[in-house]
Amino acid sequence: MSKETNWKYAEDFVTEPAVIAQARAHAAELGVESVSPGIGAQLAVLSGTAAAKAIVEIGTGVGVSGLWMFAGAPQATITSIDTEVDRQQSARSAYLEAGIPANRIRMITGRARDVLPRMNENTYDLVLVDADAESVIEYVEHALRLVRVGGTVLVPHALWRDRVADPVQRDSTVTDFRSLLTELSQSPAVITALSPIGDGLLQITKLVG
Repeated sequence: MSKETNWKYAEDFVTEPAVIAQARAHAAELGVESVSPGIGAQLAVLSGTAAAKAIVEIGTGVGVSGLWMFAGAPQATITSIDTEVDRQQSARSAYLEAGIPANRIRMITGRARDVLPRMNENTYDLVLVDADAESVIEYVEHALRLVRVGGTVLVPHALWRDRVADPVQRDSTVTDFRSLLTELSQSPAVITALSPIGDGLLQITKLVG
């Protein structure tokens, strides 16, 4: 049996709640890429395992990732950063439709590289990095500063269109992801795992402040 068959089976195994499926369909209409159902389910499990109360999301989309994290940690507050206010409004509507209280939703409209330096370090349980792949190294550096010791940074698309594992592929985004993976795997300050679900989910748990 091929690995591709296993991956497809793992994705098809997930049954998305109707509100998430609706948000995914809306994202597709807008041309916004969402995390795969398999990655979404992992976000829910990880947020639930962490009993996350404070989450930062870099890249709002229209709420698919956030809905999955709320599914695992319904008592969390999510601070979501994006440059597109219309998308954030769509995400907020999806959250409210899912029954998430408005006071658990904090939207910041702006460029992540401008917003992140002003946020409190060692404060958050989870940070999701899913925006501007060309800036992934910078965003992960900020995310590791923001997350508390024992907290986790999550990076979807870490295998970037299934190109990172292919040595022939050498564009700048692929190279950045490879550099990030190599550096983190050798760092004593974190523990990492790379799941092949979707097009990769990198999990980075902070060990020291």
